[in-house]
Amino acid sequence: MGIHGLTKLLGDHAPSSMKENEIKNYFGRKIAIDASMSIYQFLIAVRSDGSQLTNESGETTSHLMGLFYRTIRMLDNGIKPVYVFDGKPPKMKSGELAKRTERREEAQKQLDKANETGDQENIDKFSRRLVKVTPQHNQECKQLLDLMGIPYVDAPCEAEAQCAELVKGGKVYAMGSEDMDSLTFGTNILLRHLTFSEARKMPIQEFHYDKVLNELELSKEQFIDLCILLGCDYCDSIKGVGPVTAIKLIKEHKSLEEIVKKVDGKKYKVPDNWMFEDARELFLNPEVTPADKIDLKWREPDEEKLVEYMVKDKGFSEDRIRNGAKKILKAKKTSAQGRMDSFFKVIPSNKPVKRKSEEKTPAKKKTKTGGGKFKGK
Repeated sequence: MGIHGLTKLLGDHAPSSMKENEIKNYFGRKIAIDASMSIYQFLIAVRSDGSQLTNESGETTSHLMGLFYRTIRMLDNGIKPVYVFDGKPPKMKSGELAKRTERREEAQKQLDKANETGDQENIDKFSRRLVKVTPQHNQECKQLLDLMGIPYVDAPCEAEAQCAELVKGGKVYAMGSEDMDSLTFGTNILLRHLTFSEARKMPIQEFHYDKVLNELELSKEQFIDLCILLGCDYCDSIKGVGPVTAIKLIKEHKSLEEIVKKVDGKKYKVPDNWMFEDARELFLNPEVTPADKIDLKWREPDEEKLVEYMVKDKGFSEDRIRNGAKKILKAKKTSAQGRMDSFFKVIPSNKPVKRKSEEKTPAKKKTKTGGGKFKGK
């Protein structure tokens, strides 16, 4: 779910923290990708006649097709992706997961009605709402990535938190996810729409965490409190408090503890047993594998094993898989040259920089000319 209304709030109050970019401008960059979010997108978008792609055995293959070609697209643009998979959900997320289960049950009821009446539009609509990334989807994608030579990381808990750790630890330049709580976990740079379909022609949104804090004039803890107030996955929010009120309350009272003291029982009703302190701690100190304990290696693809897995086991076209393997190999050799800024470091000068107004203009030499007058040479 992410953080409710955070993108608009940043657009209104911290516009310099956001910019749009093109995929080609990330050439040579290592980027951590939220795998579950990407796989979910593929299961939703990669379809034929309204249904997910399947092989002759009836096994879903939309996620494999999406992952294969989207990864090649990134490699073609010089990006070195590393996929991060979710681990166990934190206990505090149980409430959000229960709500999702309820929504799925309701969607199933609506789908059954649509099937009875033959309402194709609602059949498609509610079928998408029932899409869920399963452990089997994850395992199949890991196998594919391994054969493609692309590294992946199994997060102990939330993938977004682990991606943020890789960015903060200098293992990667940025992380790619659609969830805005990536910023709440403190990633230096967040890229949204990086893994969207090219057909949507959407520019990549780039968010810079330091600029978010500077322009909002908030500390890390205050920004986390703001996100909790907006609405996150780990606890309820104060009903009736939207983005405008949330930023106003944080600016005025500085912390959720003070906000509770000032507003509870007056204009707003604070949830009973509101566990915002636990949610704050989860964002401040999430369960992750330290970046310095993770070794990322990009290898050459194993073309023959790729063909065996994707063609023989999953029913894809052999020509397409072999062409894809060759593209991966070519992209790997091309991206090996890296970015220019990785080869050169700017060494700061110890000399004080003079302003133009402080620079002295050298005196012009004068020579004597005819008529007893002096003229500049």
